[in-house]
Amino acid sequence: MATFLSRLGRFSFRRRWLVALLWVVLLVGMGVLAGRAPAAPPNDFSMPGTEAQQAYDLLNERFPEKKADGATARVVFRAEDGKVTDPEAKKAIGETVRVLGNDPQVARVTDPYATRSVSKDGSTAYAQVSYKVPSSKLEESSRTALQDTVKQARSQELTVEVGGNAVNEVPAGGHSSEAMGLAVAAVVLVITFGSLLAAGLPLLNAILGVGISALAIRVLAEPLGLSSTTSGLATMIGLAVGIDYALFVVSRYRAELAHGRGREQAAGHAVGTAGSAVVFAGLTVVIALAGLCVVGIPILTQMGLAAAGTVVIAVLIAVTLIPALLGICGRRIGPARPRRRGTAKDGLPRPSMGVRWARFVVRRPVAVLLGGVALLGVIAVPAASLKMGLPGDDSKPASTTQRRAYDLVAEGFGPGFNGPLTVVVQAADGSGSARTAAEGVAEEVRGRKDVASVGQPRLSESGDTAVVNVVPATAPAGAETADLVHALRSPELASGSDARVLVAGTTAMNVDVSQKLSDALIPYLALVVGLAFLLLIVVFRSLLVPLKAAVGFLLSVLAGLGAVVAVFQWGWLASVFGVAEPGPVMSMMPIFMVGVVFGLAMDYEVFLVTRMREGYVQGQTPSDAVISGFEHSARVVTAAAVIMISVFASFMGSDEQMLKTIGFGLASAVLFDAFVVRMVLVPAVLALLGRRAWHLPRWLDRLVPDLDIEGERLEREPGGLTATDLEAPYDAGPDSVGRGPDSVVETAGSGLGSGSGS
Repeated sequence: MATFLSRLGRFSFRRRWLVALLWVVLLVGMGVLAGRAPAAPPNDFSMPGTEAQQAYDLLNERFPEKKADGATARVVFRAEDGKVTDPEAKKAIGETVRVLGNDPQVARVTDPYATRSVSKDGSTAYAQVSYKVPSSKLEESSRTALQDTVKQARSQELTVEVGGNAVNEVPAGGHSSEAMGLAVAAVVLVITFGSLLAAGLPLLNAILGVGISALAIRVLAEPLGLSSTTSGLATMIGLAVGIDYALFVVSRYRAELAHGRGREQAAGHAVGTAGSAVVFAGLTVVIALAGLCVVGIPILTQMGLAAAGTVVIAVLIAVTLIPALLGICGRRIGPARPRRRGTAKDGLPRPSMGVRWARFVVRRPVAVLLGGVALLGVIAVPAASLKMGLPGDDSKPASTTQRRAYDLVAEGFGPGFNGPLTVVVQAADGSGSARTAAEGVAEEVRGRKDVASVGQPRLSESGDTAVVNVVPATAPAGAETADLVHALRSPELASGSDARVLVAGTTAMNVDVSQKLSDALIPYLALVVGLAFLLLIVVFRSLLVPLKAAVGFLLSVLAGLGAVVAVFQWGWLASVFGVAEPGPVMSMMPIFMVGVVFGLAMDYEVFLVTRMREGYVQGQTPSDAVISGFEHSARVVTAAAVIMISVFASFMGSDEQMLKTIGFGLASAVLFDAFVVRMVLVPAVLALLGRRAWHLPRWLDRLVPDLDIEGERLEREPGGLTATDLEAPYDAGPDSVGRGPDSVVETAGSGLGSGSGS
């Protein structure tokens, strides 16, 4: 692998303008196609194979005139003084209903007084607006007309708000906070490299890669049904890995120049060594994200594949465009400069902070290990209380009209009116009348304490299917409502009515989605951990090191989930992190976080532990190898982690609850993985294991392929480092993130020794 990538790096360096032009052409081409592509559809939480989805399909088949895929809006009226049944209020509401029905895309608007959509105390009423087309095909003029009509209907006597998927109002702020994440990344890169031009290359390449990926997603949005959230998640992942991957290659290139290599040779060695680790790290992320397909949820599959494609673009840019741009920049990007450091009492250069920390851990491995595990364990405690759900108007900020409409309905009619259940009753033989069965179901459900009201059954034209609307007594996200859904699906209810009973509605779909994701989380976690174990056996040619990495990954994920539950579900520090309304955690967030954190955790494992193994293979003691690894790796891992955390955290300013939650979860998990697991637990465990950490049974050593991820064969080529080079004193400076000829980024897959370690 290292030899092939080295040749690719040299080719890109020599044909720099051609390579750069090809990437620019790709970007422009995608831009042209994206400009002609229709907008991305909204988030689709369909769940093939679930009862709620079966109920929806049956409704669409038996009640085609009430097909459930059209956009909807609920316009809520509340009288501030008096009642909505007063003459003046009735006149204003009637006029609003008339104007709403004038839109050409509106199928019908219900009259609150004709449909009895007036609260018992007469303070609140609502009209239901049904559109002929889905939300994704709703014209902007129709959305604007809806908003304008609501605004004009408001007065001192009448409060009017609107909710539903036909509304697109979002709070002010947008995605401007993402620029803050890039700004932090830029500052870290400038400090790391000590050069504005060198710092700009990773940012430029990350933005280019994200731009190409986002445009490609826009092009494929309509034919593949990719939602708007898909692009946001791909941007988040692409920026983080794109900057980090470019950072490793550029840093290694400057370190190679400092060793005296020519620029083309330095570019080849940088891509062959650091690029090897980038390819492996990217592969782990891609496998984890693509593996989300096995869960069987369309939107999760879309998110995983889109993000995986973005990572592939980031890897390709790192190993092709980066060396091309290094060639274009020429002498303007120079070798790593020595870093000024004070002297210790013995007159020797003062050791770096990474070395001092590693020595501290090696001297007290047991205490450090127990302290780190205890810290992560405490943070992970809230994860045991994880409750999952899907976003609704109740999760939107209080400043939005959707949230205000939700609250008005809850106050006037009861919390259950925001999440009614649709009970579909189908005759057992598929051909008889379902009216009797539906009336029996309605009568039995009507007597339950957790039910606020039950509507009259509505029969299909075929007479074999009926629909009964059931309004729960509790809020849609409440545990009592989920219990009601399960009770309505109980075999006893169906057998008592001699019919097939299905439950649909947004609340029922949320219950099914959350349950399916909850059931898939543990198997997927086991799959990811097992995959990590096998891949790291190949990388480190060891059993205990991969086992330690897998356990550390689990600790990172659990701690990250614990932090998410504490903030987004329990509401701890909610105002600090901009959480408008604590509640159940996004259903897709935990399993998506597992996939992403798996790949990122393996990144840091490779970048840090590869250099430790390299020192051990070259004859250092296990403890000295740990210290050597920190000497050359601590700063690059720190810089990469800070960049990734800042990028993920910036998405907490997003208007979409899904992006906000995932951004916080990933930032937390990376924080715990980089600074607790890899910087604390890893050196402590390796110090305790000693030589056993690097042992691989002979029979397994013969079976495990040697992919030369560390680039050992590359160093044997003409111009490779010699033993004299390795022993020569050298201080690479802040921009190389290390000291010595093996510079920090060498740990990003650039080891010089790659023996079996047995």
